[in-house]
Amino acid sequence: KAAWKTEDAFRQESVLAVILIPVAVLLPVSLVYKLLLIGSIILVLIVEVLNSAIEAVVDRFGGEIHPLSGKAKDLGSAAVLLALTLALITWVSILADAFL
Repeated sequence: KAAWKTEDAFRQESVLAVILIPVAVLLPVSLVYKLLLIGSIILVLIVEVLNSAIEAVVDRFGGEIHPLSGKAKDLGSAAVLLALTLALITWVSILADAFL
């Protein structure tokens, strides 16, 4: 609930999840493929929540500019990017296998 209220990225990814999860369920692919498609989207949401938690802790304890604070935030953002990349690769690969 807190992520939805305060995090734009989480809201955007949640909207995508609301669209893509039903699409995954309806696609004419195997159960394993459906689980991979859905799991990749859920993973993005999990990593986004963890990134938001890291940012909240850093902001709470770090009023001043500190290299470790920036590093923590950058690594959290990189984790989100990796999760999004994995989701994209998963979706493209499965859709290509199913329809090409």
